[in-house]
Amino acid sequence: MNNQQQRVVVIKLLDALKKNGSWCGETHIQKAVFFLKAIKKVPVDFNFILYKHGPFSFDLRDHLPLMRLDGLIDMVINPIPYGPSLKVTDRGEKFLKQCPKTVKKYKDKVNFIARFVGSKKVAELERLGTALYITLKEDIKDIRKRARLINKKKSHISVEEATFAVKSIDDLLNSHLTREENNHANIETA
Repeated sequence: MNNQQQRVVVIKLLDALKKNGSWCGETHIQKAVFFLKAIKKVPVDFNFILYKHGPFSFDLRDHLPLMRLDGLIDMVINPIPYGPSLKVTDRGEKFLKQCPKTVKKYKDKVNFIARFVGSKKVAELERLGTALYITLKEDIKDIRKRARLINKKKSHISVEEATFAVKSIDDLLNSHLTREENNHANIETA
């Protein structure tokens, strides 16, 4: 995926997150892009590691200020105790109109992830993102074993919270696979 296409995906994701009740802080963007890449296989060139608060991309962290410098997104300073959030600028909206093929190609995938991430709080996103990361990186089928591994790596996440997150991720992955299989079957029979 080239730089222009990545910018389109990030802008569309910001817009969709906002429409789905997201605060649109950097953590929300980080986790949403991770979910988009991991679940929907959108080929963004952002590498993720398991970091302090779940999956994190230093590449994406460095990319966002460049998008701000180009006037595509802006930072909104919110009153204390809230942190800053990101928003799409008018220039960002115009940029999207110049890239209709990319917008169309990733629109449904972006909307799916935005609905899932939407109004979730940062702590819940950390748990869910970590559960997805562990689920994809480790060959552990047992829910409790994955939950204990999450707790071992992130001791502030209880085994109970981790178990709930793992179950949620399993449900999301199963739902996603079922939809993808149905869509594929519909395409083959059409």
